[in-house]
Amino acid sequence: MPMGEQSLSQPHPNPHPLSPSPPPASATAASSSRAAASRAKKPHSSNSSGPGASKKPRLAAAQCARGRPLSADGEVAAAIRHLRAADTALAPVIDAHDPPVFHCPHRPFHSLVRSILYQQLAFKAAASVYSRFLALLGGEPQVLPDAVLSLSEDQLRQIGVSPRKASYLHDLARKYASGILSDTSVVAMDDRSLASMLTMVKGIGAWSVHMFMIFSLARPDVLPSADLGVRKGVQLLYGLDDVPRPSQMEKLCERWRPYRSVGAWYMWRLIESKAAQIAPANPVVPPALPVPGDEFMLEEQQQQHQQQPTAIQMIDQVQMLPGLG
Repeated sequence: MPMGEQSLSQPHPNPHPLSPSPPPASATAASSSRAAASRAKKPHSSNSSGPGASKKPRLAAAQCARGRPLSADGEVAAAIRHLRAADTALAPVIDAHDPPVFHCPHRPFHSLVRSILYQQLAFKAAASVYSRFLALLGGEPQVLPDAVLSLSEDQLRQIGVSPRKASYLHDLARKYASGILSDTSVVAMDDRSLASMLTMVKGIGAWSVHMFMIFSLARPDVLPSADLGVRKGVQLLYGLDDVPRPSQMEKLCERWRPYRSVGAWYMWRLIESKAAQIAPANPVVPPALPVPGDEFMLEEQQQQHQQQPTAIQMIDQVQMLPGLG
């Protein structure tokens, strides 16, 4: 407990030790004065009736600071109202698209496992590996830490999972099995703590964590500042000569707080619609886009596309939502 809280909740000691003989009149007056002051302070500390009472306000304060999840009733509408008022340049983009829907049916562990399986694979290939993975475990309800740990590297290789990815899956499952991570703690942590903890897992980088926080946990104020699609969207939105650097994104998108997740979503929509408008007569086949029920690809694949300026990666985050619970 923080020092300040401790000093408020602890009872004040009697300033006078007990004595077999009555104190002098001056001491009695001073004691009465202190007792009155102590009684005046008592109601303040009476709110803390036990350890749980001090934890609940802190948890509520953390949730308040983090904001309501975007999956909560009316929260997307509130985000759109804020963004429309805070950034007039964003209003036409909002008007051009249906609002996002954030729905998270899977548990955090399940979602993180899927994200690892989808790394650096074309979408159809990743979906095939994931399907075989579920069959090996016995279905989606069996995507549990102990079950994942029970799979050998050889079993995983037979369904198309590389040894490196197998080590990522096992590392995630071990951190869950040991209690370092849990679905409960993942949901309860603030954004910064969660990013710090998840990037300790092999194979999960900052970009992956940002996608997870937005689309699995429906966190409202996450800015994936390194994402190429979001950066290009900001360039188009504000008519910038160059794609902004990740270090510039915080300042450029400051007005979107506390709904930067939704602002980022509209940047993906903006760059997607712009690409459709300027499609060449003989279009190059783009990377396969996910369909409802499917999930995001991870940071490594996204970074590969960042190195190819003529092939912008279009990640349809909304369509990925059902796979990110």
